[in-house]
Amino acid sequence: MEIILTKDVDNVGLAGQVLNVAPGYARNYLLPNSLALLANPANLKVLAKKREEFETRAKAARDQAVDLKNRISGLVLTLARKAGEKGKLYGAVTPADIVEAALAENLTLDRKRLRLSEPIKNLGDFEVSIRLHQDVTASIKVRVVAEGAAAQTPAEDQQPQTDSTESTDTTNAADAAKDGDPAPAEV
Repeated sequence: MEIILTKDVDNVGLAGQVLNVAPGYARNYLLPNSLALLANPANLKVLAKKREEFETRAKAARDQAVDLKNRISGLVLTLARKAGEKGKLYGAVTPADIVEAALAENLTLDRKRLRLSEPIKNLGDFEVSIRLHQDVTASIKVRVVAEGAAAQTPAEDQQPQTDSTESTDTTNAADAAKDGDPAPAEV
């Protein structure tokens, strides 16, 4: 059955497209939910007039998705969960938990768009893909830490000590040597 989509439908098409779909799908889902119109000559004429509107709306949605992808590109969401000795969680991290953590970072995501094959059940770092638009997919890093370790920063995020502390230790030792005192022992 030939239809005209009035709204974007995941895994089907974008608004304004003329498509052939199964008759039952069109009659039972697309048409009753106002997601599509029958592709008759009258509706095709209306589509020709509204095509520019559909295209600008689609371009705006894609641009918005690209902006959101750029905002979340370097974001790391840290979730603290109770875990056993071997790093196994007592529960699981679900898409709803990830959306809640993103809200804390002033980022609004739709949990249905998160592509998580199964809930996260271990401590560690995970990449979760997000389908922001039909053409735009982003990934966000989710770090799951033990509940008591949430206040501590992971070893990989700690900055090495700066050289300024080492240079002050050596200058103090050099000053002590000039005065005739032995250099202080390092502890």
